[in-house]
Amino acid sequence: MMLMASEAESAFDVDPVEEMRLRTWARKNYSPAEDRDGNWHPIVLDEMTRKDGESPERPVRPR
Repeated sequence: MMLMASEAESAFDVDPVEEMRLRTWARKNYSPAEDRDGNWHPIVLDEMTRKDGESPERPVRPR
């Protein structure tokens, strides 16, 4: 389940700064779904799920 930022804030009772900190941590410490601890904060899990859905970056080819 993906959460909108405002839903995540109200659902888990964290302020916007704390939410950004959790989401940043999740991106820096990304783990594949099978390696994630289900006890991690729901916002961390949500952000990792969002990252799962992002397409991999394409390398830029020099011209």
